[in-house]
Amino acid sequence: MSQAAFDLDLDDGGEPTYTVGELADAVNGALRRSFGDGIWVRGEIQGYGERNGHAYFRLVESGDERKAVLDVSFFANVRMRLRPLLQRHRLRLADGMKVRVFGALDFFAGNGRLSLKMAGIDPRYTLGEMAMQRDEVVRRLVAGGLYDANRQRRLSPVPLRIGLVTSVDSAAWHDFMHQLKQSGHGFGIRVVDVRVQGELAEEMISAAITTLTRRNDVDVIAVIRGGGSRTELAVFDSEAIAVAIASAAVPVFTGLGHEIDRSVADEVAHTAFKTPTACAVALVERVQEFAQRAEEAWAGVEARSTAIVERAGSGLIDRARRIQQRTVGAVERSDQRLGDRSSRVTRAVQRGLVLAEQRLSADAERLGRRSLRIAASQTELVQQYASRVRLLDPVHALARGWTLTTSADGRLVRSANDLSPGDEIVTRFADGRATSRVVATTPIEIDETAEGANP
Repeated sequence: MSQAAFDLDLDDGGEPTYTVGELADAVNGALRRSFGDGIWVRGEIQGYGERNGHAYFRLVESGDERKAVLDVSFFANVRMRLRPLLQRHRLRLADGMKVRVFGALDFFAGNGRLSLKMAGIDPRYTLGEMAMQRDEVVRRLVAGGLYDANRQRRLSPVPLRIGLVTSVDSAAWHDFMHQLKQSGHGFGIRVVDVRVQGELAEEMISAAITTLTRRNDVDVIAVIRGGGSRTELAVFDSEAIAVAIASAAVPVFTGLGHEIDRSVADEVAHTAFKTPTACAVALVERVQEFAQRAEEAWAGVEARSTAIVERAGSGLIDRARRIQQRTVGAVERSDQRLGDRSSRVTRAVQRGLVLAEQRLSADAERLGRRSLRIAASQTELVQQYASRVRLLDPVHALARGWTLTTSADGRLVRSANDLSPGDEIVTRFADGRATSRVVATTPIEIDETAEGANP
């Protein structure tokens, strides 16, 4: 079964009907007739990207009630032609930048989208927008009392402890560190590695400054980066970074690598330098100045001390001389008095010796006479004792008929109880000895006056 064919006679009222391609050509023709060779358009760059030497981005206008978007194509040949202009004004296209560009509108049939083929740019517009934004940030800082806040921070006379905010291993980092190391001073570096351009730079830099200012071992914070375009350095016009610098508890130095413009960060910093190297040199010179002042102060102390010691030495010599003179005089007077006293003592001693000699002679005479008397009486007493001793000599007892009995080994036998049957004994007479052996012992009672002797 087949579908019935209808032959419709449509009346288009004489209006032409276009193919898609014909419509695209018609639109482009209308655009050329309406806008001539081109048109100026202003807006904010978003979605910037590069492919094969070409650049593409969206030009955006954001309002309270609507948002308008226009695609822009920035082809390689145009980029090459406009590069000297952008470099002369130190501009580099990037997201967030407000621009005024010139180009021709083009409706591309391949995707049905209208775009602008960029052919020129007005750098003054971009610079003016950046300046207005910068001025607005400065106005708010002044109103909030933050514009001069960090300049009122007292800088340490010896800023050896440095908090550093930069991209580690960048040229700025190496230049800064080279100056510090070359100085020979003992700098201590607390570094926070951050991005210094791009989307994350603002947040990272402001957070790094806040982190360092909370430490108690930092004398000064240095925020540095190398040179770049105005757009790359525009991050340092950020209000967040400016507030972090203004609120820092220690002085903040900046060395942002641009010699012409001053960023908002430079405006609110304690001290701004044109390059990271200049920033490092200033810190080194600050320490060197302190060291020089310390050396000069020490030299002054040394010179004053030397003068005081010399004056004291001179005074001491004078005093010593006066003391010497007084001492010599006193010694001479004392020597005179001592001589006088010595003479008196000598005479007194001589008189005493004469008297003592006289007394000693009299005492010796009396002692001699007394000694003779004592010696005579003692001699008589000794003779009496000698007579008694001779009477007690056993020889006299033996001569009277007594005997002495000893054991064979010479011990005196005093009692019968000292002997046992069989013992050998020796009996001594006045005219000889007799040896005998004990047969038996018989105890008897004897008078104590005859104990130990045999009649």
